[in-house]
Amino acid sequence: MEIVERILAGDVRAAARAISLIECEDSLALKVLSEIHRHTGKAYVLGVTGPPGSGKSTLVDSLAQEYRKLGKKVGIIAVDPSSPFTGGAILGDRIRMQRHCTDPDVFIRSMGTRGAMGGLAKGTVGAIKVMDAFGKDVVIVETVGAGQAEVDIIKSAHTIIVVEVPGMGDDIQAIKAGILEIGDIFAVNKADRDGADRAVAHLRSMLELGTEPKDWTPPIIKTVAKDGKGVPELLAKVAEHRAYLEKTGGLRRKEREKAEREFREVLRERLAQYISDKMDKGEFEALVERILRKQVDPYSAADDVLAKLETK
Repeated sequence: MEIVERILAGDVRAAARAISLIECEDSLALKVLSEIHRHTGKAYVLGVTGPPGSGKSTLVDSLAQEYRKLGKKVGIIAVDPSSPFTGGAILGDRIRMQRHCTDPDVFIRSMGTRGAMGGLAKGTVGAIKVMDAFGKDVVIVETVGAGQAEVDIIKSAHTIIVVEVPGMGDDIQAIKAGILEIGDIFAVNKADRDGADRAVAHLRSMLELGTEPKDWTPPIIKTVAKDGKGVPELLAKVAEHRAYLEKTGGLRRKEREKAEREFREVLRERLAQYISDKMDKGEFEALVERILRKQVDPYSAADDVLAKLETK
């Protein structure tokens, strides 16, 4: 397929086009993802999440800059809230990463969530695959910034950085278990503000309350992303975590979990489409009406539909 050949050759327009097809759920997107699958698995995926206003975009920008100093090719997926009119990304993080706009080895893509929960856009996994096949060494995924609900990033990233900031209710932020439990590394950004040490202390005390002993203790790094302070140290901790995963087999385990999850989701979608195609529209509407009238529950109705399909 021509678009796939162009992606593998490093054609930025082809990669952008492929991601657009994935976002729009175009039928061609499935063919593209199918063909590039065997060319993926080389990029390291770094997730950056945290509350709004914590400076995630600026931190991602600085991380990309540090990776470029190391000669790494970087892909950035910035997931933003969606426009209620177009479904596109509202904030457009590319605007805040202008220093990379002329760098051919940095590819930045903003994606609207389009109603998807958990901090990620529905097409994020596909976009990561495209950037991987496109030849990026590192893909940084910045979540939308919804707070503790953003645990979906754990499904896509190898290493997760949770960004906190002093002076924004860090006492409350520190007890949000959902976001704390997924963090491999914590960055207290805007550490030039008052209360940075207190924020670090709160995070450390909450992490120490964890009931399950872990071989990896999440480090806490103070950063001032706008000045690049603490970012090299943060990158060093990412490298340490990657080495830890490779040594313990965690990297392969994460890849297997991602493969299984993706396979199950594809199966679920295909089965739902198959059932929809096999069912008569009138029969479907009649079942919905019966469920509405409490004549049957949706679970029993689903069992009946599956039973009928098995006998056909």
